[in-house]
Amino acid sequence: MPKSLWFTPLALALFLPLPAQAQQIVVTGGSSIFENVSLSPNFANATIRGISGGPVSATQLARQSETDTGACLGFVDEQPDHTMQLTSRFSYLSLQVQSTADTTLVVRGPGGTWCNDNYSLDFNPGMSGEWLPGTYEIWVGSHRVNRYYPYVIQISESNPIANRTVPVAPPVTAP
Repeated sequence: MPKSLWFTPLALALFLPLPAQAQQIVVTGGSSIFENVSLSPNFANATIRGISGGPVSATQLARQSETDTGACLGFVDEQPDHTMQLTSRFSYLSLQVQSTADTTLVVRGPGGTWCNDNYSLDFNPGMSGEWLPGTYEIWVGSHRVNRYYPYVIQISESNPIANRTVPVAPPVTAP
């Protein structure tokens, strides 16, 4: 069943064209949503867009209810929303979904299948860490069957935790 689309002003803003990215990023797909991406190390941040949801249980698609990165929740399409080709190993890569709705994530690629529901303090999914070279299939789901919401996936080599300055408390002296 095709996805029916309706957009709020915020959702439309998510689909505005992006500025040109670095040459190491190749986005294909012929439309402004459901793009595929090919990445090489030291790329500028990449953004891809789509619509979450579908009729297939994420648990059924992943063939498991839980992975090391989180629970396989929600409903997705049979076919992946995106493919991501990594030309070589990434010691750190972050993939984070941003949506106004509560979405879920399933990624299948070299080494297995991973799921996530709530990556950070909000309701958006994501995953990060070491990624092997190869092709990854990406599904973004909705918690209810056949519910569809616009989203943006931010892909980055930056590790915000590694780059964060940790404040140091002043030494405590005895009175």
